[in-house]
Amino acid sequence: MSAHHVETAELDLSIVAPIYNERDNIAPLADDIVTEVARLGRSFEVILVNDGSTDGSAEVLDQVAQRHKEVRVVHFAGNRGQTIALAAGMYYARGAVIVLLDGDRQNDPSDIGALLDKLDEGFDCVSGWRKDRKDSGWRRLPSRMANALVRKVTRVPVHDLGCTLKAYRRGALDPTELFGEMHRFLAVYVLARGGRIAEITVKHHPRRAGTSKYGLSRTARVIADLLLVRILFKYRTRPSHLFAKMAQYLFLAAVACVIGWLAGRGRGGTHLPLVTAVILGVGVVQTLAAGLVAELVIRARFAMTGQHPWQIARRVGFDDESSPSSPQPPDSAG
Repeated sequence: MSAHHVETAELDLSIVAPIYNERDNIAPLADDIVTEVARLGRSFEVILVNDGSTDGSAEVLDQVAQRHKEVRVVHFAGNRGQTIALAAGMYYARGAVIVLLDGDRQNDPSDIGALLDKLDEGFDCVSGWRKDRKDSGWRRLPSRMANALVRKVTRVPVHDLGCTLKAYRRGALDPTELFGEMHRFLAVYVLARGGRIAEITVKHHPRRAGTSKYGLSRTARVIADLLLVRILFKYRTRPSHLFAKMAQYLFLAAVACVIGWLAGRGRGGTHLPLVTAVILGVGVVQTLAAGLVAELVIRARFAMTGQHPWQIARRVGFDDESSPSSPQPPDSAG
């Protein structure tokens, strides 16, 4: 599958926003986007994705689409979450550049021009940084901690990964790869495909209507997705290495337990350290076996699909075209 439903760009720009129970924000958001982007002199569309809203947002979205010829609406049958809503919007986008922003009007459409100017400097993704964020401390503190953790684990040089306001070149990432809360890690996907990333400061407004959909309850899901991202992009073509590293730590722990047991024998110590060492030893064997199975599964998948664990930017001196006409499948990124 190609990176987008529409293989070739038909417009200069696609603006994508997820909508979940934002009835009072939809009309002014669409008006602001259309007004600001029209000034840029580029052909564009606005894709609003209704993520199973239950507050009457669907009717407002249909009215907005009738009022603005540039607006297209995708209605989900039920709530699937922000990541899937953004992925669907990107999938149906027809623009050479795709800009994402939230549907709560806290992002400012007037920043889109600055994102595009930075993108034109040769970057594949430009991420917004809400340096002066207008949210409560209960939202800012967990976000700051999460951003620091993600930067450390992924080595992505972005201060505010949670900021939805971003601009991407078409093909910089594949929306069909996005699940869970992965919209926070889109910059990681871009880097994994060999893209260049930049960050600029953007405006952030207090929420004017509706209620926030974020909270501490998402922390566990973000951590789980962070672990998955680590596996997908560091070990996706060599999963056995990850399991081998885990087995190494288990083995060292088992050795430490044996040493502790031997040291305690002369003083009448218990056999608990020895029992623990045996359990850890079994864990070493099981972990290595799991790693071998994962390696075989990955290799079988590449063999069955005819895909390769690399991504070619362009080729020179070949009889066929020197560069792909469309983005390569998601599994071609090593």
